Parts: sequence; C-alpha cells; structure tokens
Amino acid sequence: MSAAVDRRALLGGGLGLGLAAGLGAAVAAGRPAGAGTAGGALRIGYLPITDASPLLVAHRRGLYDRFGVRVARPVRFRSWAELAQAFVARKVDVVHLLAPFAVQLRYGLGAPVRMLAWNHTNGSSITLANGIADLGGLAGRTFAIPYWWSIHNIIAQRLFRAGGLRPVLRRNPSRSRGEVRLVVMSPSDMLPAMSNGVISGYVVADPFNAMAEVRGVGRIHRFLGDLWRDHACCVVVVNQATIAADPDRVQRFTNALAAAQLDIAANRPAAAAALADGYLPQPRPAIGKALGYRREDYERTGAIRRGDWEGQRIGFSPFPFPSYTSALVEAMGRTLVDVDTRFLDGLDPARVHGDLVDDSFVRRAIATSGSPAAFGLPASLTRVEEVNVS
Repeated sequence: MSAAVDRRALLGGGLGLGLAAGLGAAVAAGRPAGAGTAGGALRIGYLPITDASPLLVAHRRGLYDRFGVRVARPVRFRSWAELAQAFVARKVDVVHLLAPFAVQLRYGLGAPVRMLAWNHTNGSSITLANGIADLGGLAGRTFAIPYWWSIHNIIAQRLFRAGGLRPVLRRNPSRSRGEVRLVVMSPSDMLPAMSNGVISGYVVADPFNAMAEVRGVGRIHRFLGDLWRDHACCVVVVNQATIAADPDRVQRFTNALAAAQLDIAANRPAAAAALADGYLPQPRPAIGKALGYRREDYERTGAIRRGDWEGQRIGFSPFPFPSYTSALVEAMGRTLVDVDTRFLDGLDPARVHGDLVDDSFVRRAIATSGSPAAFGLPASLTRVEEVNVS
C-alpha cells in the first residue's frame, strides 16, 4: 500500500470537508471562461466505473453523431471530488453524478445543477475482504464509501444499523460496541486498500466488486439493488446555462443517451467490449462480469435474497421517478456524514424533484425510442419505492 493511498483512506473526513470548500469557491467564482461551449462540442466527464456506461457507449457507437450532437471524447476523472469540481467550474458540460451529491450541489452549494435523466439503476455492492465472514466481522474495523452523499453510504448505514452495527467517524472503532469506521475513498483506491488491510470492506459501483472476486481478494456480500429495488445510483446532470443556451442540443443528447441505454441492455457482452476499448481501464473479464452477474450464483451465497428484484443486475432506464427523489432526500436526513448538512434543514423532500429535475427531455427521448415499455418502465411513469434492508 502506498503512503498516498493509506493517507487518503485514513483522512476520508477531510476529503469531504475540503471538497465542499473547493466546490463552494468554484460556484462563487462562476467561472465564465468555462461556459463558452454553445455551438461547440459538449464535454463529458466521467469516473471509470460501469455507472458511466451509457455516456461512453453512446460515444463509442457513434450515437451522438447519429442524433446530430457534437460531443468530444469523454474525459476520465479519478474521484467524485475531481469530477464535481470540474463540473461546477464549467470545465465539462455533462457528467454522471451520485444522485445525493446532485442534491448537495444544488441546495448546499447553490450550483445551478439540473438533472436530465437517470444514467443507470443498481450496479453497486458491498464487498468484504477475505476473512470477513459477515457484516458482524466489520466491528472494530474500517469500511470505505465513495462519498458521504452517495446512495452507497445511505444504504450501507441502514444495513449496518439493522444488523446491530454503529457507524462512526474520525476515530478508532470499538469492536465491543459494534462500531464501524467510515472513510471516503476514491473507487480506484478501494481494491488495493482492501488487499493491503487498510480497510476490511467497501461499498461502491462496479467493476470494483467484480474485480475483488476475479482477483480472489474479496467477495460480494450484498447487492444494493437487493436492498433498494432499482434505485438510481448515478444521474445525468448539466448546468442550467447549458439548457438555456441550446435546449434542442440537450434534447438530441438525451435522445442519444436513451438509445445507448437500450443498446447496452440488448447486448451486454458487446457493451463490455466497447467499454474495455479505451474507456474503462479495468480488464474486460471484470467489466463483463459486472454487466452480467448470474442471479443463481449469488442466491446461493445470500448476496441476493429477493430474486425477483434482479438486484445483481445493473439497469439502464432513464426516467427519474419523483417518488425516488423524495425518498432519497428523506434518507439523506437520516445518514451520518462528515460534511455540512444544514442545507437539509427545511428542505421539503416532496418539492425537490420539481426544482432539481427537468424530465421534459427524457420524456421526449423515451417517446422517440418507442415507449416506456422499451425500457421496462410502467406506462404511467410512476412507482412506489421498495426498500428492505433485511
């Protein structure tokens, strides 16, 4: 384990606080020089995880060109901190962002963020190191999350508490009291940190969970989609100014994104090959495994307990359900974090969706692609959230 990775792991709280300060400065500055992309190529930023698949496959397959929107080759970032800072500084125009993080940017930092669509559903897991038999084995140990405001942190904490564990921050955890120390870590650092004993497990997007199994250094304990059915992990966000400058271009972009989601769902092995072709740095076997987990393999281990939810399967449906936004904001208020939470005070979960989300583009994109049924969505485009952390 390098000293840099070790320090990042053990100072996770500082990362969250430093990120908030940096983002706040970027929002306040406005960065007018970075806003001059009207008429030029849209710039996409992404993390090298399967969450980014629709944005990347659309580029690899020429779907942006097919729908008449110029898009530069997507730019890879190492961490959520770097990606968010580039976005608020207007160095990139479109990003996939952790859904709770988008809420924080909008209401905690005042960034003019607008959610266009969901980028994917499910696609994340809790992975434990070899030698940790179950969640109880995390007592007295350190566990990594990708960011404080992430669905990963929200669901993992609910599961921990249901199992008698107590999340703690910035101090050594007590095994006798069932404490688990949470640290923020870049996804790419998690596997080496676990391999070297700095952490005993992590919750993150794929393919890092698949890689732990491929390399034989850990195992998937639970899929998050088996705990919150078809939850949105990452969403597609743009700056409000990008919409105002050229709404027709945003529409064509969203059409291409929806087409890419259908393309991936229709042929996951082909999508894995496309992603391994210069977009994701992980080996193709890990990417392929992450896009094609077999349910029966994980029903045997207990990582899947609700087979009909298909929680092991990353999904690609674009519609942002208002019920999810409301439930997400409520869950954020019950989650332990090491960043400022005052923006949640007085925030009405039922009103956030209408303010944060502009679903007009994705509604038209769904219609262009056929119908809600083409994405496995109900015709009403409404649903009731199903959450069960047992």
